[in-house]
Amino acid sequence: MSFEKANADLEAKGLGDHIIVLNESSATVAEAAHALGVEPAMIAKTLSVLQGETPVLIVTEGTARLDNHKYKSLFHIKAKMVLTDRVEELVGHAPGGVCPFAVRIGVTVYLDESLRRFEYVYPACGSSNSAVRLTPAELECASGCVEWVDVCTLPEMAQ
Repeated sequence: MSFEKANADLEAKGLGDHIIVLNESSATVAEAAHALGVEPAMIAKTLSVLQGETPVLIVTEGTARLDNHKYKSLFHIKAKMVLTDRVEELVGHAPGGVCPFAVRIGVTVYLDESLRRFEYVYPACGSSNSAVRLTPAELECASGCVEWVDVCTLPEMAQ
């Protein structure tokens, strides 16, 4: 059902032809990168975070990690990941297919600056065997993000 909703959302935005259905799992960054033949950093990983009781999505490049200090400095609250068994209920997509398209009403989407360095990025499309090839600008429009943020650390920056 999640794939169908995300697919319909992207079709309505004129991006249906960017959807890729895979014959293998894309549930993790490593699996998605392998299935798509791209570097893991190009996978647009969608993190589900709670701000109080409100879920938000942070879409970041695949190898980045949420930086708790940056997150708290921006949002004035500690980052708390949504528990795996509550992701689908709160966001509208199950783990392995969480994406910023066709999410539940009230879920706010943010895009991390780490995505801007790529010509194309590949977020999931609501299932564990799908992706969407988008430019960062297309992702911004399609996701309805409220703003670009800098709340992640890239591996080469982490020490």
